Amino acid sequence: MKEFDIIVYGATGYTGRLVAEYLGREYAGDKKLKWAMAGRSEEKLKAVREEIGAPSSTPLVVADASDPASLKAMAEKANCIITTVGPYQLYGEPLVAACAAAGTDYVDLCGEPTWMRRMIDKYEAAAKKSGARIVFSCGFDSIPFDLGVWFAQQEAKKSFGAPLEEIKGRVRAMKGRFSGGTAASLKATMAAAFKDPSLVELLKSPFALTPGHEGAKQPPMSKPTFDETEGVWLAPFVMAPINTKNVHRTNSLNDYAYGENFRYSEMMITGAGEAGEKAAMAVASDNSLMGEDAPKPGEGPTKEERETGFYDILFIGKTAGGEMLRAHCKGDKDPGYGSTSKMISEAAICLVRDATDTGGGIFTPGAVMAAPLIARLENHAGLSFARE
Repeated sequence: MKEFDIIVYGATGYTGRLVAEYLGREYAGDKKLKWAMAGRSEEKLKAVREEIGAPSSTPLVVADASDPASLKAMAEKANCIITTVGPYQLYGEPLVAACAAAGTDYVDLCGEPTWMRRMIDKYEAAAKKSGARIVFSCGFDSIPFDLGVWFAQQEAKKSFGAPLEEIKGRVRAMKGRFSGGTAASLKATMAAAFKDPSLVELLKSPFALTPGHEGAKQPPMSKPTFDETEGVWLAPFVMAPINTKNVHRTNSLNDYAYGENFRYSEMMITGAGEAGEKAAMAVASDNSLMGEDAPKPGEGPTKEERETGFYDILFIGKTAGGEMLRAHCKGDKDPGYGSTSKMISEAAICLVRDATDTGGGIFTPGAVMAAPLIARLENHAGLSFARE
């Protein structure tokens, strides 16, 4: 019996604080959920605990990415670690190693595919041996997209008796900022690729997270295009390079339930006519996440901005026989912070309470806990999944 169900590592950071605040508020009456806050400084942890209104009895754990012994001790105390300490390629590996060795579940917000592939190659065998479920990308990248595709596929099987051979993911509407962590991760990924050009091929490949499998040629997503069927302009979506890889990994880990040649694309709808075209061109040329004005780790929107944010993602699918299906995933808070902090919290609770019969390994949310996680997200976290 572990001392804690969940430890929130990085609780003094912007997103980690939101995670701790959510757990303290949403599960205030749940006396069975044992959770703790972790970070480098006990004094800062005490201050954050007070600021977010968490009970003074909420345990604190001191752990530091530069001190593997502290991470090992933390991993051995918990059933699941939530980590918001990124960029993960700079700070994440020691904790993955500790959790894989200890048999402790792990969830993060990673959108760094080259690092994720390295962790799969390096630690999947250890995680399978110990029973640890290492689950990357449990925030806006990539839960709404990964589970949205999974949901659409389940609906297709119920209605048509066959999977959708192609799904087009379309961000229909979104209000909110990308996180400072997303910007920092993107910069770190580009810096790593500059030093090691072999990483460029992994970044470009939609199958970078499915070692040994190369599926069908995937639809183009890198340039503005006019969708004649929908009558709208589409722009490249900045998170498509990670989301598409996770969707294909889910398919791989689920024994290719979507088909070995499943095709998936992801773009942003910018509207119809000249205005839509102009907006698509503007989105395509936007490089602000790589600029000096990009949000910094630890920075974020006001509470009002978080509360008034939202997103709406459309999934348009087609079976091999030509049957069509439309579904959506919607979220009620800004994607990068308000919704993400709820999603990663529920993913951890789902592993601890619901998806308990899965063996160890390195997973996507859609491969290890899709159905129970959708139920949790709809009941607690303001997400909805439905057919149209």
